[in-house]
Amino acid sequence: MGQRSADGHFIVMMIPHHEGAIAMAELALQRSSRPEIRALAERIRTSQSQENAQMRRWYRQWYGSDVPTWTVQGMGMGGGREMNMGMAMGMGMGMGMPGFGTSLAALRTAPGFDRAFLEQMIAHHRMGVMMASHAQWGTVHPELRELEAAMVRVQSEEIAQMARWYQQWFGNTSR
Repeated sequence: MGQRSADGHFIVMMIPHHEGAIAMAELALQRSSRPEIRALAERIRTSQSQENAQMRRWYRQWYGSDVPTWTVQGMGMGGGREMNMGMAMGMGMGMGMPGFGTSLAALRTAPGFDRAFLEQMIAHHRMGVMMASHAQWGTVHPELRELEAAMVRVQSEEIAQMARWYQQWFGNTSR
């Protein structure tokens, strides 16, 4: 297996996962009626954009190329939208990558936006925590392992906060 297969694979998979969260956060900044959700959305947009930029820099440094992408046509993502391998694999494996395809479309038109946002972002963060937790076992570069641990910690804290809000505002537990 080697450095490229473990560390590179994580980066290729996590960047589009983060892009999904960023797209959801940008929608929350427009649609949410709750200042708490808008503040969380801004934190997610900022932190995950910074993490993506860092992972792209590491990928170029370690592997001498940009994170692989290709142009997607006819997938409801708009003409010429770049998609990397991880996003396509995630969609194909039915992970329901919120932020792309039907999940973002459903969120755009959800009548109870804040409830739908919390449900989708909790599920999305749970997937991110699982991805980062599992990746730590095979990660070679210590700086990437530290980033993975930080992702697990921060997203777990955000999941707990969103679950508390869900209970408080909607009276039952989220998925």
